[in-house]
Amino acid sequence: MPADTVSTLPRTLALVDDDAEYSEFLAQHLQSLGVDVSRFADSNDLLTSAAPFGFGFYIVDLMLPGVDGVDLIGLLRRRTQVGVVVVSGRAAPDVFASVIDAGADMYLAKPVSFDQVVVAIRGVQRRVAAPVSQDWLLDLRSSRLVAPDGAQIALSDADMALMQCFLDAEGSVVPRDTLCRSLGHPATAEGENLLSATVYRLRRRVERATPLPVPLLTQARVGYVFRAVLRPA
Repeated sequence: MPADTVSTLPRTLALVDDDAEYSEFLAQHLQSLGVDVSRFADSNDLLTSAAPFGFGFYIVDLMLPGVDGVDLIGLLRRRTQVGVVVVSGRAAPDVFASVIDAGADMYLAKPVSFDQVVVAIRGVQRRVAAPVSQDWLLDLRSSRLVAPDGAQIALSDADMALMQCFLDAEGSVVPRDTLCRSLGHPATAEGENLLSATVYRLRRRVERATPLPVPLLTQARVGYVFRAVLRPA
């Protein structure tokens, strides 16, 4: 196979399919092309693995033990933007729309050849690997956070106080007491509980607006960090 073909394949791939024979031979085919494949016969096995959202690509069946395939796609999309291709024999009038709405990049109906699966992976991989801006923008005038995909999240006064701290920190960890003061709370257990509640609500608001991973992360026993480029709009 030409070198440029191989280069468009992901380095790692999670294959989630309870058809043991099919997944075994597909995994062998992908491994022969240099892809490191991890097989999961149950969606719960993937979700409870050491790094379920750390693969470079996902191939997902829909009829799975554990979490349903469509629901699994939705969970993946909350934490990763890598390629997701559905390869399934589920026959239903709305199956295509449901998997695309959930966040899949492509749907292939079984039976499908391994070469066709590889072509699909290559096509999706070229798209997701294309360079795009990863910057998040904080619009100080309209109190909005703008995600790299263009989604706009309306922010409360408390949200803006937190985001201003992260903007000033330029990627560094912001201590809890600093964040508490920005919200007008004392740096006490009660104040930290109020801070945690504000951060939780902000994360949920971002998650509802965009499938991109939320870069607002907890730094254990220290504070919080916005681990992405954040610029004023």
